[in-house]
Amino acid sequence: MNAAPVELAVELGSRRYPIWIGAGLLDDSSRWRKSLPGRHVLVVSNDVVAPLYLDKVAAGLDGFTVSTLVLGDGEALKTLDSAARVFAALAAMKASRDAAIVALGGGVIGDLAGFAASCWMRGIAFVQMPTTLLAMVDSSVGGKTGVNLPQGKNLVGAFHQPRAVVIDTDTLATLADRELRSGLAEVVKYGAIADVDFFAWLEAHATELLAREPAALAHAIATSCRQKAAIVARDETEQGERALLNFGHTFGHALEAVAGYGHLLHGEGVAIGMCLASRLSARRGCAGAADAERLASLLRTLGLPTALPPGVSADALLAAMQLDKKAVSGNLRLILWRGVGKAEIATDVSAADVRELLSAPHSGLRGSPLK
Repeated sequence: MNAAPVELAVELGSRRYPIWIGAGLLDDSSRWRKSLPGRHVLVVSNDVVAPLYLDKVAAGLDGFTVSTLVLGDGEALKTLDSAARVFAALAAMKASRDAAIVALGGGVIGDLAGFAASCWMRGIAFVQMPTTLLAMVDSSVGGKTGVNLPQGKNLVGAFHQPRAVVIDTDTLATLADRELRSGLAEVVKYGAIADVDFFAWLEAHATELLAREPAALAHAIATSCRQKAAIVARDETEQGERALLNFGHTFGHALEAVAGYGHLLHGEGVAIGMCLASRLSARRGCAGAADAERLASLLRTLGLPTALPPGVSADALLAAMQLDKKAVSGNLRLILWRGVGKAEIATDVSAADVRELLSAPHSGLRGSPLK
């Protein structure tokens, strides 16, 4: 028998939605059906996840008018064209304003389906059912939705909060090893920006996490979601503190765009980006080099890259970073730190600072191709 799920909540003034974390939650439709307001439900998934879990979710929607849309897999599918396919599916089922979307999949599906939900009839309900570790600890919580353009990641999007987040940890059993490691990068981020004790816990339990030990994964997921829920509650639309969650992301998103979507997983880009941000902090005298190495060591232990892939130019990265939605009036706004657990927003980082970092000889910033 499965243990009782952990229940957290995102509190947004008079609005509130639950985050459930536990084994077997996709089967527990009595818990999440109440988050669906009307009779029309569109389940959006991809061709990797759907064969594994779509029938299970559909069985829990008995009594609703249900349609399904199965898209391809990967970041390259997070586009306006894919959003148009969601809109077409909603139109075909004559979905009204009390319709809902269920996002069953990883971060791409969650971001895309949430964006479509924010647009259809100016906003309908959606429920997140993340099936990757990265989506569980990051993108499914907080209401950031969006799609990519060739020029950059998540440039078109909206803040649109889900009605519920259903994290069934059983789905991690079918997750590829590389995807698991990618998710662990976002878990590390939470320790790096604000929780030195959690960072130390991750250092001590890296082996158990890589072995998918259920108790370790459950603790990592709950701790990450608890931290993100608290930050989102204080700063829903990223006017201040929430920006700290972007530690490593400006570098990471630029790397994903330059490398070509799908070649570098999101968590891999974030891992490299966190290392770059920590090294830039050390070069600026804000933090010690030992902290940067401590972060890189943990990421390497978790099987994540810590250096730029070959062939990535500083100029291409800078061009992508300057288009990043976190830039302010053309200036780079980066999340740097003063050591483990002490992130801060830096608005005075120049392109020259970044170019010097990327071009530094013997910096250890160039790595081997990813496998």
